[in-house]
Amino acid sequence: MASSVKYLSDLPDPAKEISKCNEFLSSFRDEYGELKYMNMLQQVADRSLQVIEIDLSDVLKFKNDTEFVGNLQANTVRYIRYFEDEVDKLLPESSTGCQWFDVIDTIQNQRKSLQTTLQNANLPVADVPMSLKRRYQVVFKSLQGIKPVKLREIKAEDIGHLVTVKGLVTKASDVKPRIRVCTYTCEVCGSEIFQDRCTDNKTAGKLIMHTRGSRFVKSQEIKVQELPDQVPVGHIPRSIVINCTGELVRQCSPGDVITVTGVYLAVKYQGYRAITAGLQTDVFMEAFSIEKQKLSFSSLLLRDTDEASILEIARDVDPYTKLALSIAPEIYGHEDVKKALLLQMVGGVTKQMSDGMRIRGDINILLMGDPGVAKSQLLKYVSIIAPRGIYTTGKGSSGVGLTAAVVKDTVTGDLTLEGGALVLADKGICCIDEFDKMDEHDRTAIHEVMEQQTISIAKAGITTTLNARAAVLAAANPFLLLHHLMNRSTVVLVHFVELINAADSLISQYQGATFQG
Repeated sequence: MASSVKYLSDLPDPAKEISKCNEFLSSFRDEYGELKYMNMLQQVADRSLQVIEIDLSDVLKFKNDTEFVGNLQANTVRYIRYFEDEVDKLLPESSTGCQWFDVIDTIQNQRKSLQTTLQNANLPVADVPMSLKRRYQVVFKSLQGIKPVKLREIKAEDIGHLVTVKGLVTKASDVKPRIRVCTYTCEVCGSEIFQDRCTDNKTAGKLIMHTRGSRFVKSQEIKVQELPDQVPVGHIPRSIVINCTGELVRQCSPGDVITVTGVYLAVKYQGYRAITAGLQTDVFMEAFSIEKQKLSFSSLLLRDTDEASILEIARDVDPYTKLALSIAPEIYGHEDVKKALLLQMVGGVTKQMSDGMRIRGDINILLMGDPGVAKSQLLKYVSIIAPRGIYTTGKGSSGVGLTAAVVKDTVTGDLTLEGGALVLADKGICCIDEFDKMDEHDRTAIHEVMEQQTISIAKAGITTTLNARAAVLAAANPFLLLHHLMNRSTVVLVHFVELINAADSLISQYQGATFQG
């Protein structure tokens, strides 16, 4: 077994690695013969681009240097700094000839004039950090075709590495400014410094934070949980906190299935937790790219092949039946049920009246049948192929778990709302299995969702209304099984409502109800 220990003689030479970064940025050409990354730098200089995404597939294609690509993946933070330093050297002048004069430009001009004055007077000049001048962000994109890693497979040796994970977004915080470079002004001599002690005056005078001279970035924290098919039997799903900065904020919302590429880092616990944690540290991911796995119908981009397939189905003799039988093809029969599910996934037309009233277009369906007639299989299939599908069971769900819960934010300590299954399935389908096994108190929590498609919350001083524009697909067992009804000596007509132990007002919210037997 080969040892994974690296000696100092085996580590790459920083000067050679920096030269490789410079050569790649200045010389790489795409399939059209264009200098891909030099064109990006020109866009950065013209202030039309803020994120420089370096594709590791391009790095591998450049000189087929697998060792260099491996170093980028194993020591991501260091190589991000290398690329940022080389971008500063290669950044061209603006091609538009326009002059921008925002707050940062004004402060930069003042600093330049001050530095010139101090140099002429032979006085020491404070170096301004390059991170304070940059108007771009360098990120890495993982190799094409790489398989995402399961959350429980990420180990301690992956800290500092570039990893790709896939999961379900369960929580997204508000977007808040995060300070990247803090600028202080000494009240004794008035010089600008970028640390906690004035080095020009050599005294520990009072430092005044210069807000406009500092650099802030947009920051958002999301929580990603393992997908249900990745959780072993008998285990609970694991989750990880992902920090999104810059242009990555507001890219996803709770309920989205995303693939995240970023660097896996460790951070010390804060507050009382730091006392009890000892040598343990918390982990998080600094996101570089976020890709949604399931896009909404309005966000889908049709390719030429997709349009050809749609037109081919439209020219079929009976496209309605053909599409319906494509739902769970491993289940034989149930043609009428599959047609109902197809109509639910397509949905109706939501109307917004001139007086502000909204008429929902989503269809709610209740499947009722004996055990073993593939109700659960149909629900799971619909939750997979729907753009936003959430699958849950009635016995394992509470009213709070379906609507929303009040939780304490680990970062700010404030009370926030965390959406339940119906909120996560906004503009999608929420599949509730074993609907008849739910407690009556929990079952009434979805009344408002099925009627108004909203959830009104008044808890812990938080009064708000959440959107839950989801179609509900429920499955239940009848109160009297079908073979009991068939074996009766006399024929008795039983109403559909009498077959389930639920309130009539709740059953009336379902536009479609089918009996499987």
